[in-house]
Amino acid sequence: MSEQRLREGARAFAEKVFNDIREFSKDPVRGISRQGYGPLENQAHEYLKTIARELNLEIKVDRCGNLFLTLPGTDRSLPCYMTGSHADSVPQGGHYDGLAGVVAAITTLWWMRKIGYQPKRDVTMVVFRMEESSWFGKAYVGSLAMAGQLTAEDLALKHRTKDQTLAEAVREAGFNPDDMIRTDPAIDFSKIAAFTELHIEQGPTLDSQKKARVGIVTGIRGNLRHKTCRCIGVTAHSGAVDKQYRHDAVMAMSDLMMKMERHWAEWLVRGEDLVFTVGVFNTAPSAAIAIIPGEVSFSVDMRSLSMDTLDRFHKLLVAEANAVGADRGVSFEFDRTLVCKAAQVDHELFEHLKAAAKDAGIEVMDIPSGAGHDSAVMADMDVPITMIFVANQDGSHNWKEKMKLDDFMLGTEVLFTAISTYDK
Repeated sequence: MSEQRLREGARAFAEKVFNDIREFSKDPVRGISRQGYGPLENQAHEYLKTIARELNLEIKVDRCGNLFLTLPGTDRSLPCYMTGSHADSVPQGGHYDGLAGVVAAITTLWWMRKIGYQPKRDVTMVVFRMEESSWFGKAYVGSLAMAGQLTAEDLALKHRTKDQTLAEAVREAGFNPDDMIRTDPAIDFSKIAAFTELHIEQGPTLDSQKKARVGIVTGIRGNLRHKTCRCIGVTAHSGAVDKQYRHDAVMAMSDLMMKMERHWAEWLVRGEDLVFTVGVFNTAPSAAIAIIPGEVSFSVDMRSLSMDTLDRFHKLLVAEANAVGADRGVSFEFDRTLVCKAAQVDHELFEHLKAAAKDAGIEVMDIPSGAGHDSAVMADMDVPITMIFVANQDGSHNWKEKMKLDDFMLGTEVLFTAISTYDK
């Protein structure tokens, strides 16, 4: 098979995988919905197992439900080169967040089989369970459980729209929740020489470039979150209570957010890496046009490459909340703090990917990852990690998310080259 025919075949294979999974993942309203530990994530895993059998790959599933597909190497005593991502999505989300890394990995294995390539060390593809936090408020569930870092508190988290705990979802998916919170890792991380995750960028930087449509990630921001917090004031008649007597939860919350916005800007000026978001802001169910709101619920999401920055900004948030509360006669309640650690990429592996891109004749750019990824958990387990970003359009975590297959194939070729030249 000529090199051109091979590339065309790889592209057609990848396109079919994307299309097949899209077909059974469509949300009845719009976009894609593949809940972690839900029926459609299960279906995606079973679909990939079918392909693995056709490619004569080894198939393993750990006690947490993470899927591993392996092309055996000539020296199986060596630690493997691992690649992959997650197959779940946010509710009514885009098709490529997570799935692009899964399809890149299976396409790379298809490619190696087609040319009869046998690596020196095993090449293993992983499909992580439930990376997204949107369903239960906890990110990296599959990889954290695999690392022995998930807790009973995590399993008690409730589904966003129904009366179901994460533990119940895990059990319905066919796995034992007790296995999810064992403190011993589900796999031997010392047997992983390198881990590379391909992912869509989820932002506009690469798509704004004319030449570099692929990025090599320099680091992954950690995040600190509160799922549901409250500002509690006093509900009252909008016409009968003058300003000096009000304890307005909306005004107090707005005051707090404007203070944090100013602090955020000041921290950026002095060189701190930080993003701060309140993605959920709701008044009480009893709220009405003629009522002074006595309660507001909200979420908090702050991210940085520095966990110290997150810790200090979080303390500032709590201090300002206390000050606003005292000034306006309201109180703030913060629920459990959810933390995902920041991760640094391995320098040698980073340089190896850049060299692989050069060998493949593909222009790349250095780019940080603002979003979190399972790679961060792998790095926390002392696995050398890198990430490849490919350009995408219309953002991510929304049903409009797009990705050009040409860009995806460039990223996949960088991945293929990086793995196949790792031992040379």
